[in-house]
Amino acid sequence: MVSAISEVYSAGRRWFLSRVNTASPAQVLVAGFAALILIGAMLLALPVSSRDARALAFLDALFTSTSAVCVTGLVVVDTHDQFSLFGQLVILCLIQIGGLGIMTVSTLIFLLLGRRVTLRSRLLIQEAMNQLTLEGMVRLIRRVLLVTAVVEGLGALLLTIRWSFDMGFPRCLYYGVFHAVSGFCNAGFDLFGGFRSLTGYTADIWVNLVMTGLIIIGGLGFSVVSEVIAHRRGCRLSLHARVVLLTTGVLIAAGTIVIFLLELDNPASLKPLSPLGKVLGAYFQAVTPRTAGFSTLSVANLRGATQLFLIILMFIGASPGSTGGGIKTATFATLLLAVRSVVRGREDVEVFERRIPHRIVYRALAVSMISLALVIVITMALSIVRHDGLLPVLFEATSAFGTVGLSMGITPSLSALGKVLIICTMFAGRVGPLTVATAIAQRQHAANAVRYPEERVMVG
Repeated sequence: MVSAISEVYSAGRRWFLSRVNTASPAQVLVAGFAALILIGAMLLALPVSSRDARALAFLDALFTSTSAVCVTGLVVVDTHDQFSLFGQLVILCLIQIGGLGIMTVSTLIFLLLGRRVTLRSRLLIQEAMNQLTLEGMVRLIRRVLLVTAVVEGLGALLLTIRWSFDMGFPRCLYYGVFHAVSGFCNAGFDLFGGFRSLTGYTADIWVNLVMTGLIIIGGLGFSVVSEVIAHRRGCRLSLHARVVLLTTGVLIAAGTIVIFLLELDNPASLKPLSPLGKVLGAYFQAVTPRTAGFSTLSVANLRGATQLFLIILMFIGASPGSTGGGIKTATFATLLLAVRSVVRGREDVEVFERRIPHRIVYRALAVSMISLALVIVITMALSIVRHDGLLPVLFEATSAFGTVGLSMGITPSLSALGKVLIICTMFAGRVGPLTVATAIAQRQHAANAVRYPEERVMVG
């Protein structure tokens, strides 16, 4: 009997290893995220994870685990009110692993054990970090880990100092660490209870600047942050880094101005605040749709025009290779530059005295269209399930796709089917566009032996 079980185990192990060895990097990453989500769901469903020592419904645990791993922040149960310290620590670990990526954490373990990072592992890192070449993958991972430790550590220290005036030391330290990790990973999970997020700190300049700093640095992309650090030592910024930095700055500045003007006379948002509070409130709401999910103003109380504007910001999202989602800032900038070239009658897409290859433009267009199709399909499906009106449903679908976590208040009341739809959207938003983009970038085509005759179609 024992020998039979051993043979079955050995056969199963050989089959599993053969499947892993033949799987593509994209398949391995998708499977890794799915496995982590399931493990997290099982842990969160345990009675020890809940404050009342009663097991959480598995679908709710799965939703929370997916939201944490995909660094989204949408929740059907409040993190503080529902989960015990053990459950909150599980969520914190899921956020950190999900934000850094499966391969980053795996590489860290390999480095700590002194094991060699194989070529296949480097290919997986390239896929996970959205890099175009294999050069310097392990060096990039070391920089990612160093930047993460420094930024999260500094953020935790600053938040601990601020919250030490509001709560005792053990609690303020824990809150500082939790929110620093959640902020840098653009996750949006908070511990203030009652689905309030950071609405108690709307006019607090310390909390606003620290949290937005964490969100912006986490959303720039690890390669861009590494280039900025190297630039201070005299190294030249790449075209990608310059495009990302410029696009990020323009979106934040324009977003702050637009939200400030739209909400200035809204008695449910900016109007009752002081002048500094008005600026901070508009600034924070311009930063947080970049896939962070925190809020200092009630999203449900914002004007419809502001909510629609936030949808646009959420769809754009963070930057490639970052902890955030969306179609990414570089993709959005590439499309705008392509439109500018067409309007100006130019064949090439140019910026900063450089020419962007046509294949990159096609890739940006493909990622955007696939992402738009996903949001439209999920919005239609949610509209059938719920009857909250088009804008709240579109807001929810875009927030899930962009792994943002902002909501107009319908997440806790989602039906079972609605939860499943949002779970699938969060998962697709975290791994889908990234996988599609890198697959398009890395796929090798054999040279076509035949080129068909050219013929035009009318557009516009």
